[in-house]
Amino acid sequence: MAFCTRHVVRGFSSSALRPAVIKHVMIIGGGQMGAGIAQVAASTGHSVTLVDTSEEILNKSVKGIEGSLKRVVKKKFADKPEAGAEFIHKVLQSLSTSTHAESVIQSSDLVVEAIVENLKVKQEIFGRLDKLAPQHTIFASNTSSLPIADIASSTSRLDRFGGLHFFNPVPMMKLVEVIATPATSQETFDSLLNFSKVLGKTPVSCKDTPGFIVNRLLVPYMLEAVRLYERGHGSKEDIDIAMKLGAGYPMGPFELSDYVGLDTIKFIIDGWCEKDPGNPLFKSSEMLNKLVSEGKLGRKSGEGFYKYK
Repeated sequence: MAFCTRHVVRGFSSSALRPAVIKHVMIIGGGQMGAGIAQVAASTGHSVTLVDTSEEILNKSVKGIEGSLKRVVKKKFADKPEAGAEFIHKVLQSLSTSTHAESVIQSSDLVVEAIVENLKVKQEIFGRLDKLAPQHTIFASNTSSLPIADIASSTSRLDRFGGLHFFNPVPMMKLVEVIATPATSQETFDSLLNFSKVLGKTPVSCKDTPGFIVNRLLVPYMLEAVRLYERGHGSKEDIDIAMKLGAGYPMGPFELSDYVGLDTIKFIIDGWCEKDPGNPLFKSSEMLNKLVSEGKLGRKSGEGFYKYK
């Protein structure tokens, strides 16, 4: 946290260093992460617009949000069905959808991008919206592996750009990594920090380094487990059992890798290796590469390190 409290703010007077109140939020990307962020933001009193490329995707997203809200109601309003129904109604009233980000941007205090991990695609979207967004609008990316500064470079609002890295599933996971680049203003960082708290999350402050905190530790851990298996120093089953019973982890590294997606892990580690090829922690794995090339991506494909029916 110290690096942020000492952050030098350029372009703002001392009287302006108050975090902006975020009321209207645009979420770009109707996938699992984007829909989860939209649900949580709408549940906490924000006006939310979920944006994607087609009505079909958005309808699926809203249906998923409705199902998630019903599960929340079963726990929180078990003895109060009417209150539960009112809660769902209120949340869905706060949520709208659009296939045209340009028509929504003018009323947005915050734009959160949660799309494919492709730097050029993210830069194209932010660069286009930057020309249309009001001056006060804050941009944030939910990227888990790409440098925030690289994404922000496509815009003219470097001081109003940061990272908000949520975890899956968003409604359940309490952590948000709030990332500041060297150009992010203190006002912007505080606004993102406060927004995370209003969502009921616990924010942690991160520098704009590969993987931030969680993935910077987690991905090399999963890769080292694969290397251990490749060397014949333990079966994947025994390694998983050892980490669950010995370290208290809810899933072993191979179970977790299949859950995350082997293609996702490969994408992250390949990107880090390209930027820092001499770092042994960023060395890829022949076994991981082979599984991905065979389409064995984990749970989502039915097979990864384990088979799923």
